[in-house]
Amino acid sequence: MHYMSIYNGQAYQDLFVETITKRKRDGYFVEIGSNHPQIHSNTYLLEKHYNWKGLMVEYDCSYKNSYDEHRKNSIYVMNDARIVNYREILDTNNFPNNIDYLQIDLDVDNKSTLDTLMLLNNTVFDKYKFATITFEHDIYTGNFFNTREISRKIFFDRGYVLLFPDVRVDYGGWNPFEDWYVHPDLVDNEMINKCKTEDSLKCEQIKELLIKLN
Repeated sequence: MHYMSIYNGQAYQDLFVETITKRKRDGYFVEIGSNHPQIHSNTYLLEKHYNWKGLMVEYDCSYKNSYDEHRKNSIYVMNDARIVNYREILDTNNFPNNIDYLQIDLDVDNKSTLDTLMLLNNTVFDKYKFATITFEHDIYTGNFFNTREISRKIFFDRGYVLLFPDVRVDYGGWNPFEDWYVHPDLVDNEMINKCKTEDSLKCEQIKELLIKLN
C-alpha cells in the first residue's frame, strides 16, 4: 500500500521517492537541511513506514531532542552543512554505494546550497550514487550565484536525469523552487520515460501523476 493521506513533504517529495523506489523497504537517505524531524519532513514517512535509515544534517540545534525521540533509525549532525565531512560519515557508517535518496534544502541566498553541492561533488559523488535527488534552488527568489544552472551541470555530468524541472509549490502563488532527479543506473527506466518532462509542473500535478504509478 502507499500512504497518500500522510505524506509529510511540503511538495510531496516523499511520494516522489516512494514511487520511484517502488516502495522499497530498508532504504538509505542523506537529508541535508532536514529541519523538523516530523513536520514537512521528506524522510519521516520513509523511516517510519519503510524502515529506512540515513544521515540528517541540520544547523538548528533546537531540534536535537526531537531527533532523539522520533528518528531513532538515523544519525544526525547539527552543524553548518558546508563543513560536514560527508564522505567520512558515509564510509564509517557503512552506507551502501548506491543510496536511495539525497535531499539538499538549504539557503540559496547565502551560497550554502551551492557550496554544499560542490563539496559533495568533490568528496562524495565519485563513490556514492543516489537513486533520487530533490534539490532546492529557489529560483523564484532570484538567481543567486547561478545556483540552478551550475547545479544542473554538476548533476548532468554525474549522469543524473532531470525528471521534474522547476517543481512549483504554493507560496502565495505557484513558484518554481526545486529540481527532482533520478539516476538511470538505479531506477526503472520505463518509469523515467513515463514521468520525464521539460515543463515546470505544480507539485499537485506531479502528485496526481505519481499516484497513478504508485
